[in-house]
Amino acid sequence: MTLASRVLLPGFVGTTLPAWLESRLRDGLAGVCLFGENVESREQLRSLTAAITAANPNALIAIDEEGGDVTRLYQSTGAPFPGNALLGRINDLDYTASVATAVGLELRAVGVNLNFAPDVDINSNADNPVIGVRSFGTDPELVALHSGAWVAAHEATGVAVSAKHFPGHGDTAQDSHLALPVVDLPLDVLRARELLPFEASVAAGASTVMSSHILLPQIDAENPATFSSAVLHDLLRGDLGFRGVIVSDALDMVGASGDIGIAEAAVRAIFAGCDLLCIGTRNTDEQLGQIEHALDAAVESGRLDGSRLGEAGDRNVALATRLARAASFPSADTAFPPSRAIAAFAVRPGVVVAPEHTVVALETEANIAVGVSPWGPPVSARLAEGDPLPAVHGQLVLVGKNNHRHDWVRQLVESARAAHPGAVVVDMGWPDPTQNYSDVATFGASRHVGEALAVWLEGEQP
Repeated sequence: MTLASRVLLPGFVGTTLPAWLESRLRDGLAGVCLFGENVESREQLRSLTAAITAANPNALIAIDEEGGDVTRLYQSTGAPFPGNALLGRINDLDYTASVATAVGLELRAVGVNLNFAPDVDINSNADNPVIGVRSFGTDPELVALHSGAWVAAHEATGVAVSAKHFPGHGDTAQDSHLALPVVDLPLDVLRARELLPFEASVAAGASTVMSSHILLPQIDAENPATFSSAVLHDLLRGDLGFRGVIVSDALDMVGASGDIGIAEAAVRAIFAGCDLLCIGTRNTDEQLGQIEHALDAAVESGRLDGSRLGEAGDRNVALATRLARAASFPSADTAFPPSRAIAAFAVRPGVVVAPEHTVVALETEANIAVGVSPWGPPVSARLAEGDPLPAVHGQLVLVGKNNHRHDWVRQLVESARAAHPGAVVVDMGWPDPTQNYSDVATFGASRHVGEALAVWLEGEQP
């Protein structure tokens, strides 16, 4: 075992544990990160996590289960939970806590001990392509309250959380999966806005905090947050007093390694203060060997202090050891009433759905963080760009996500309204209130929200 192995959290291909990864786990690898492609059933997932734990009883087994649109456990069906944006609109802290508890218990039941959730970013930019409904809202104090409630309830189930994406990915119009977003804000604005939910999360007992691949030139003009000691050490450790594990967002993202490669990104992240490195989705034995070699070489050359690498691994092992001792819990209650979601929909005054209507979904490119997952209510047709409208019987109901952000959707909405007076346009993403591309906004597209929308469209009282 090398010191480097204790800081690596790779993904892998398949639904069973590969032999190369089992061997690395036995040699002290920190753990693994699971994605939707690693999950085909509850029974299979329990067998997979049992194999991981058998290889390393103190392995961190991580997943992205935010409870709304971003789901891995339910990627094939859609999640049965209201997501953050809807929870923020409902604005009942006990209800938010109940959702977090259910998510935590679901993960405990399948052997997962680290959840890369909640997203505590403030969605202050309606054109944000990656946060949107993953956020509790636009008001810093409201987001802070719900972040703290979600974190405390989820941690109480014995599954660690990861408040993300520090120090705040909400005020961007770019996706760090594809580029390096810039948040050009002074420190006093960050402290008054972006940092409040992270302060609340730390106070509520968050075991880990995830860094973001964004550049904050007024804090560190050269290094993205994941590579910035000014952000991770001075702000997160110093100002916020965080003593837990700092996790990097996935290092295969363009915002981290697009110009320098994953191995070099790993060295820079550890040097800046990250403890646990999320590598990506489809890592290989050879790739992990290259990353370990880069970290070891950095220590040997004096570029990276060996004590920094050792400290990072110690934090990961301590967290995993604590989680392995967590007590058992009862099964989760995932029965959340559609009435709570419906009451939080934003419905334009005067909008009425006729008894006879045709529901058509507009399929846009999936958010990379969300992935491909079922969404929306039952529909008569699903249209991609360039597809004509089908035959419409009665009133037309168009259902999309983030309608204002897609040229072809805007054009289709305008032409459909002209051809079908009285058409109702639904946005299951985060609408721009200054643009007229939604008559109804659901602020989420999880299975739970889709079922609630179906109830509302039929005029039924839950």
